[in-house]
Amino acid sequence: MRTLVVRLDSAGDVLLAGPAIRAAAAASEHTAVLCGPQGAWAARMLPGVDEVLVHDAPWEGLEPPPVRTEDVRALLADLAQRRFDRALVLASHHQSPLPAALLLRLAGVRWIAADSEHYPGSLLDLRHRRAPGRHEAEAALDLAAAAGLPLPPGDDGRLRITPPPDTSGLTGTAPYLVLHPGAAVPARTWSPGRAATALRSLTRAGHRVVVTGGPGEEALTAQVAAAGPALDLGGRTAPDQLAGILAHADAAVVGNTGPAHLAAAVGTPVVSLFAPVVPAERWAPYRVPHVLLGRPDAPCAGSRARSCPVPGHPCLDSVTDAELLTAVATLTGGPIGPTGPAPTRREVTA
Repeated sequence: MRTLVVRLDSAGDVLLAGPAIRAAAAASEHTAVLCGPQGAWAARMLPGVDEVLVHDAPWEGLEPPPVRTEDVRALLADLAQRRFDRALVLASHHQSPLPAALLLRLAGVRWIAADSEHYPGSLLDLRHRRAPGRHEAEAALDLAAAAGLPLPPGDDGRLRITPPPDTSGLTGTAPYLVLHPGAAVPARTWSPGRAATALRSLTRAGHRVVVTGGPGEEALTAQVAAAGPALDLGGRTAPDQLAGILAHADAAVVGNTGPAHLAAAVGTPVVSLFAPVVPAERWAPYRVPHVLLGRPDAPCAGSRARSCPVPGHPCLDSVTDAELLTAVATLTGGPIGPTGPAPTRREVTA
């Protein structure tokens, strides 16, 4: 049986699909993932994936491309020649799986399943209904189970990636925290100045800090690291190296972005700077010890805003250093620094 799992979104979304992909792979001879360009590196890290197909879909992503007939035809030809027996189309609660299902049907995929709030006509063989309030990872597992693809015995359903490389040559061997100040969606993390202040507080409390960032974030990480001292690795790590750095950290301080889910996938506790523009019940770090920091009652709640619509970015920039240090100490048992109130939002789960 040849199975295709579709998750046409960001790297974090692909990582959250990992348990469902493992469920599909356990009952398949060949398992492929169709993802967008931003999620390809994550898909290549997932256990159970035999092949990664990449398509920049015009109905997904932060900067979707225009619809091009030649791109659609190329995708259809690529899918048709692979002769998939079945497909799971994974999408967030606010997205429709039906554009992808239509292309899969045209490419000859024999059986297609997805969560869909909209009438699918003949596009889906299994129209599943997502349970209210389910985490993205759980919703994907629910769909897989409904399709007859449960997790295999012994798989606990946590996020997982293939073992990352040894990165001690980059970080050294002394204990450290990771501070990842960037995010593809700026509303979901601290402003640069607030991140710099946080780093200064962490180092004064006795923590060694490694600042990470992806390509194009070098100026941001340099600004933040300068408040240190801190090790600035912005733009200097491949995705597997970032995974290794996170795997050996005592904890990661990061917004609601891909590296938060990468930290969860390697079992590292997360201080999650969680803006309420999207619901934490669906997007919080999954089944790893974590503390959520932020103001859930901020005016931006539920807005899905990409840039903060409220002056001063109050949902996250109002988080105090005392709250940050308390959260780090909660997860690591390390120094707490100045005394202060407990975090406004706290959630510690394993």
